[in-house]
Amino acid sequence: MPFVSVRITRDGVTREQKAQVIKEITETLERVLNKKPELTHIVIEEVDTDNWGYAGITTTEHRSKPPKG
Repeated sequence: MPFVSVRITRDGVTREQKAQVIKEITETLERVLNKKPELTHIVIEEVDTDNWGYAGITTTEHRSKPPKG
């Protein structure tokens, strides 16, 4: 039973986009690894940008900075 966990920031991803991600990951596991779709579990976790950080600051802070250039 494959289990795939996908974490993304919570910022405007639609229900349709998430459904497409689930469908395509399931199809990939079936095509590449011969895993049965009815036994494949995909979980999408949406994380608030205040709770996701990199380079020492939150994603919210990164996105509020003006672009470099």
